[in-house]
Amino acid sequence: MSDLISVIVPCYNEEVSLPFFYKEIQKVISHMQERYPVEFELLFVDDGSRDDTLSIIKSFASKDPKIKYLSFSRNFGKESAILAGLEHATGDYVALMDADLQDPPSLLTQMYETIKEGTYDCVGTKRVDRKGEPPIRSFFARCFYKLINKISKTSIVDGARDFRLMTRQMTDAILNMPEYNRFSKGIFGWVGFKTKWLEYTNVERVAGSTKWSFWSLFLYSLDGIVAFSTIPLSIASILGILFLFIALIFIIVIIVKTLIWGDPVAGYPSMMCVICLLGGLQLFSIGILGQYLSKTYLEVKHRPIYIIKESNTAESYK
Repeated sequence: MSDLISVIVPCYNEEVSLPFFYKEIQKVISHMQERYPVEFELLFVDDGSRDDTLSIIKSFASKDPKIKYLSFSRNFGKESAILAGLEHATGDYVALMDADLQDPPSLLTQMYETIKEGTYDCVGTKRVDRKGEPPIRSFFARCFYKLINKISKTSIVDGARDFRLMTRQMTDAILNMPEYNRFSKGIFGWVGFKTKWLEYTNVERVAGSTKWSFWSLFLYSLDGIVAFSTIPLSIASILGILFLFIALIFIIVIIVKTLIWGDPVAGYPSMMCVICLLGGLQLFSIGILGQYLSKTYLEVKHRPIYIIKESNTAESYK
């Protein structure tokens, strides 16, 4: 009996990359079908692209029955596109990969061979370097992974890509987490299951430019920290206790100096420094609380995570 492999490809303004990707994935599919009894479905998720991405996907679908597509009513973000793909994938095994060929489709053969051994539930990929990335982005990325692995119980591998092949059991486990604020790298780690990591050298985009700016990556990292750690919530309490202790020490020092040596109490400049310091710490702590409150607010509204405008499958929203 043949295995069905669903390959989910989130797309946002990828008109220049798609022809290269389709040609490459077709080679991999042909190669795998010569060696194994496998069938494929290619599920393209158009995340509200503003170029001809959807038209190109439709042209592929008109000639290739393996291709399914979902097109959002607007740009909902890559996390929503990943979720939509997972929910509409019907395969025994489910793969995620980008259309820009930074995720080499050729690794899919090795991933399938590994997962069929039965030892692993997921075969993921990780970059061994960040060649081609701006140094400042690489530095902050490494800092993020170090930080989140220290403050979170969920292990998130440095350099891990979304590119992976999962069993149906693991896919269903992920779908049982219907949270609105999604951070897939954390979700993949949180559900558990045994993962084998394939390492490869970083590959630059085949065409076009990245859709992730430094600011968008920074906000995405905050989503990850808030979603998978409550440690920042304790910062306000810790700072409050610390500065209460410091304040008590200063009060005692000032009283002793005044009573014994008659020193005058420090004036306006020192007072303003203390006020600014405490004010900044209070705003910082309130900001942390606000982040968690805003995420809770978005969750309880129960808005759709995405809305499908056009598709050759079914369902209009989730």
